[in-house]
Amino acid sequence: MSFYVVQFLTGLASAASLFLVASGLSIIFGVTRIVNFAHGAFYMLGAYMAFTLTERLSGTVGFWGGIVLAALAVAAVGAAVEMILLRRIYKSPELFQLLATFGLTLMVEDLVVILWGPDDLLGRRAPGFRGAIDVFGQNLPSYDLFLIVIGPVVLGALWLLFHRTRWGVLVRAATQDRDMVAALGVNQKWLFTSVFAAGVFLAALGGALQIPRDAVNHTMDLRIIVDVFVVVVIGGLGSITGAFAAAVLVSELNAFGILVFPKISIILVFLVMAAVLIVRPWGLFGKAETAPRRTPGSAVRPWRPLTFAERVAVALVFAAAASLPLFGGNYAISVATEIVIFALFAASLHFLMSAGGLASFGHAAYFGLGSYGVALLAKLAGAPMLVCLLAGPLLGLAGAVVFGFFAVRLSGVYFAMLTLAFAQIAWSVAFQWVEVTGGDNGLLGIWPARLVATPARFYWLSLAISAALVVALRVMVFSPFGYALRATRDSALRGEAIGIDGKRVQWIAFVIAGTIAAVAGALFAYLKGSVFPDSLGISLSVDGLVMVLLGGVETVSGAIVGAIVYKALNIWLVSQTELSKLVLGGLIIVLVVAFPRGIVGMAELVVDRLRRRAQLSASPPSAALAQDIESAK
Repeated sequence: MSFYVVQFLTGLASAASLFLVASGLSIIFGVTRIVNFAHGAFYMLGAYMAFTLTERLSGTVGFWGGIVLAALAVAAVGAAVEMILLRRIYKSPELFQLLATFGLTLMVEDLVVILWGPDDLLGRRAPGFRGAIDVFGQNLPSYDLFLIVIGPVVLGALWLLFHRTRWGVLVRAATQDRDMVAALGVNQKWLFTSVFAAGVFLAALGGALQIPRDAVNHTMDLRIIVDVFVVVVIGGLGSITGAFAAAVLVSELNAFGILVFPKISIILVFLVMAAVLIVRPWGLFGKAETAPRRTPGSAVRPWRPLTFAERVAVALVFAAAASLPLFGGNYAISVATEIVIFALFAASLHFLMSAGGLASFGHAAYFGLGSYGVALLAKLAGAPMLVCLLAGPLLGLAGAVVFGFFAVRLSGVYFAMLTLAFAQIAWSVAFQWVEVTGGDNGLLGIWPARLVATPARFYWLSLAISAALVVALRVMVFSPFGYALRATRDSALRGEAIGIDGKRVQWIAFVIAGTIAAVAGALFAYLKGSVFPDSLGISLSVDGLVMVLLGGVETVSGAIVGAIVYKALNIWLVSQTELSKLVLGGLIIVLVVAFPRGIVGMAELVVDRLRRRAQLSASPPSAALAQDIESAK
């Protein structure tokens, strides 16, 4: 019994830091509506800054002074980020804000390696909390007791701040109705800056308080951000009390899961998250959204078939791509094959986001299931490549059928987080079911058939399959099913009024997108000759979002261009510099700020403006005036 008591107290200690980070993210989202993917990076910066300040200023400000100064310094960095970057994109779609913070995360990961090196750093012990106390015969670090106390203390301080100060009242009001707060004369810019700085301060403080417990390293950000998203979603976005309760729940599940359910310990929190979202979509303490938000892809109007000139241009591009093996070397062909496969993966996600208005944060699940379907058939059943390519993606289809059935019942960020939960469940199964999947060692020796074993032939096969499926997606967009899907995206109530079963239509679209992603995963398995759990991971899902958003979610062909640009840059930068994340993250931020519609979206806008100017200059004044009036309508 004493062991379980100590394990419970250890879980409470872990909950304290998790609550600090989650409460900061919840505050930021509640007011600014930014899904801040860089929140883990600020947590990591807080730990690194605390390490430096407690080492160098221990004789002046002391250990605790260094902890607080580190959190304040990172909060100042957060305020600068909000003023320089985020203010420019508040009016952009929410997913572009996610993309910008993802780019910031990439930059911070390389910056901390430059400043502090790649090795783990061991911080000082907290003065006054260096020993352990006896709890029913078991030793419990005294610092854990301090963390157990600090969690409720911070919760109480935040409650007083939000209920007993004018700033707190304004923040709570902005969480409910930002437009009304602006109408009352409140300067939203500075309110947003202060809220963002406060949220970053809490994240940095959570990281700083970890240095006596854990080693500081440059992977801390991605390790914490997934748990933080889980906590915020379970507790309810914008709810501090919910964040505290969910942090305790998640930490205790992590503490006891390895003891009670060792086979599913990794997926336990995601199972709970999925169950909460299915039963109560807005979280345990959250509130249902009354006003629907703009969905991705809602500005794609009007969709139109390609003109003859555009079809000729597409045919020429395809012919140029097909001729690459005639003059390219094996390395160039392999890189091109990878780009083609990921273009198909991005196109499947783009179909779901643009025509369906559904932004999935876990689309890599179906890519990875397709890879594992092929690998299992090839390794365990010895099936030939043709059978594997036809039957392997069925595993991705099955996953999309099951996950999509529950996911499409939600919307907005809750839909996105449920897809993330399902993807993490799939990843955890692949990681822990070592007897079948090989675990972290993966499945090796997945080679294509002799007929397409050369790089050139496999490239042509991948190009043909990808092109055919992209064309099929476009045909579906203009089919009766596609019109029903877009009608549901634009107005679910109007769609229901004319007899469209919106949830069923979205479920079918989800299954279609997941199946095509599984085909891309099957091809990728043969390209690499192996399959690992990373093919289902959150990093690949984020890569898919980056490709779609860079190209332009509110365009028809943005995913293809985004995939080409992102993968080509990524592969080239890795071969050219050790700071590839820093450069790539900076380029992503520049593209988001300079091209808020995506690369293709901005190109279409420029072409449209040039065409209108040419028409106006060639028209008489009366005709030009009539055209301006028609455009205004």
